[in-house]
Amino acid sequence: MPTDFVVDITKPDDIVTARQAGHELARQLGFSLTDVTMIATAISEIARNITSYAGRGEVSVGVQLRDGRRALVVRAEDDGPGIADVERALDDGYSTGRGLGLGLPGARRLMDRLHIESEVGKGTVIEMWKWIPESV
Repeated sequence: MPTDFVVDITKPDDIVTARQAGHELARQLGFSLTDVTMIATAISEIARNITSYAGRGEVSVGVQLRDGRRALVVRAEDDGPGIADVERALDDGYSTGRGLGLGLPGARRLMDRLHIESEVGKGTVIEMWKWIPESV
């Protein structure tokens, strides 16, 4: 069984490292090429938010139980400025920075579930997951 991994996110190259690690784990777990690509893209989006808004944080990827099923779970944590309006941040086109406002809503569409906990001035935790195919 593949093991969990954690990538410290401090610079743009770390986004690539996290994406590649998630891609490899998803492949090992038997996800389709389409799902592997969607997982890797979602990881890129949330890791990019760390470098853009918080400056530093970490992304972990592993296998966990969610609602009684095995899932590939991605967790991104930072101690950045937090998200003042989480619901609005999930709307396409909304951005508090220079981005297009597609990162969080895009990641939510690419994964089976996405949950955000954020407190202004304290940071953000994003957890998202994709159900592991039953045949694995």
